[in-house]
Amino acid sequence: MAQSLSNVLVHLIFSTKNRFAFLLDAELRRHIHAYIARVLNEHDSPAIEVGGGFDHVHALFCLSRNHAISEIVRKAKANSSGWAKTQGEVLSRFEWQAGYCALSVSPSQLEQVRSYILNQVEHHRVRTFQEEYLDLLRECQVPYDEKYLWT
Repeated sequence: MAQSLSNVLVHLIFSTKNRFAFLLDAELRRHIHAYIARVLNEHDSPAIEVGGGFDHVHALFCLSRNHAISEIVRKAKANSSGWAKTQGEVLSRFEWQAGYCALSVSPSQLEQVRSYILNQVEHHRVRTFQEEYLDLLRECQVPYDEKYLWT
């Protein structure tokens, strides 16, 4: 085959260290989501939607054929964390948790996942991030050890 083609859609989830609510301010949230989208785009992984709650981020993007997902996530987290630390004293200690979750998304589910990401703040008025995350892991049959999920 002369041409390399792919359409690997990824739903990425990661939280702030210790789920500290650094992202309470809607304007800050909007800026950090835009920053993460820009980093994804710069690494040949076009962002479709980036959103999240006060202590976590969801990103839906098309995975690059040229970069490993671990590299893309590392860049998105490191660059956005570095930027956040320049945004005032409160954010000088900003950190993301060490891990992440990357789930595959069927093209037929793209709009459903996109809508889910757009409604995170409203969604978390009734469910915590931890409840949501555990349900997603179970639904997607991702094996995990709960003692390592929240560090």
